[in-house]
Amino acid sequence: MGLNSHDDANEHLVKGPGEATLDSSALMAASMRHAVLARSMKSGGGSFDVDDFVSKLIIFMGGRHSVEEMPEDDEYDDNDDGNGAPLDWERIGWKAVAKSHRVPVMDFMLGPLSIEQKQRAVGKRSKLEKDKGSHKKPQELTEDDITRSENETTKNVANLERILEEQGKPINLFRFIINPNDFGQSVENLFYLSFLIRDAKCSLDLETGEPILMLCEQPTADDYDGGELKKHQLVMELDMPTWRRAIEVFNIRQSTIPHRPKSEMRIGEKWYG
Repeated sequence: MGLNSHDDANEHLVKGPGEATLDSSALMAASMRHAVLARSMKSGGGSFDVDDFVSKLIIFMGGRHSVEEMPEDDEYDDNDDGNGAPLDWERIGWKAVAKSHRVPVMDFMLGPLSIEQKQRAVGKRSKLEKDKGSHKKPQELTEDDITRSENETTKNVANLERILEEQGKPINLFRFIINPNDFGQSVENLFYLSFLIRDAKCSLDLETGEPILMLCEQPTADDYDGGELKKHQLVMELDMPTWRRAIEVFNIRQSTIPHRPKSEMRIGEKWYG
């Protein structure tokens, strides 16, 4: 009978709250005491004795009567009892079979006697053949093509210098380069003008708040060496909205730089305009 059963049996004897409190305290103390005793118990006191088991097993198979009878330095074989008589392993085997429903079969500790290695089937990979007729080689630029392009740029830069000289007076940057009928040539004009400014053949004045172009005397190398002149780099962007705004603000109706016909350039075996 457990503690709960004793508690239920004595429940009708408790009359007041004080008695119930004392009864609960006694029950808790008894529970804690039993828990301590349970933890202090040694588990596995009757453990399995290997020597005793082996001794009795040998006796069962018709061997020696006691393990203690064998001298300490005597080496024995598992298949005999030390007196030359073989052990009856079949007897213990039939005892084991009686407790098992498994059919006794022969087994190998090291696996099968022969192992056949599986041959890996290697599939043949067919080479991908590309259609060489659809291949296109990059167009090659010859030295003549590069020379032709350089000559075209030099020619247009000299043409802008001549037109600026014919003006005879300073002119607004946008009035000079803007072609109201061709945005592409307006960008080209700004590109060619950058060479004149780089070589100091013309100047760009921004002091008045308006970009003004004028021809100037090209400085010598001594002027640069003396520190009187310093080179400045200016990056200017000319997109289509700026091009349209310049035409509207400065009322440009005719290009100061004459419209150039589209030149054809030969690249490889083809001509481009």
